[in-house]
Amino acid sequence: MRLPPLPGEQWTEVEHAALGVLLPEHLINPRGAGNALATLVRNPRLTKRFLPFSGYLMMRSTLSPRLRELAVLRIARLRGCAYEWTEHVKLATDIGLSEDEIEAAGRGEAADELESAVLRAVGELDGDSTVSDATWALLGKHLDERQLIDLVFTVGTYAMLAMAFNTFGVEPDEPTDRQL
Repeated sequence: MRLPPLPGEQWTEVEHAALGVLLPEHLINPRGAGNALATLVRNPRLTKRFLPFSGYLMMRSTLSPRLRELAVLRIARLRGCAYEWTEHVKLATDIGLSEDEIEAAGRGEAADELESAVLRAVGELDGDSTVSDATWALLGKHLDERQLIDLVFTVGTYAMLAMAFNTFGVEPDEPTDRQL
């Protein structure tokens, strides 16, 4: 790890306040926060401002949890981010995605038109920083403009997080059998 999680004995009121914008009090510690947040809190001012946005994408986005997780799994695979992949495999499983659906999402494959378009959009955003007209039109058949905006911001945010986690060397909180 280039930047390991900040050890608990180095946490001050500043780190607690930064994580308190998202986490309940009982989770504001290195174990409760997990490796990603315990690493990000090394810059508490950034963390305090980023977490409300990130929390919106995870808990209040107009995208369904299923579409969100498919998009995150795909960007995690494209960016080779073991932390994101491992954590979002757990989340995807919790919301009902099967092992086959999770693996297919990582490859950019899905069974229905909308999910296929979402995964295609992730690949296009990652490769070209835009969505093609054909993919946009297909997405627009199923998603309203708020959902389209949330999709682009979800992909961009998780691409950025993958870049950060890969660079910092953030390790998954718990190993999994499902490989990146």
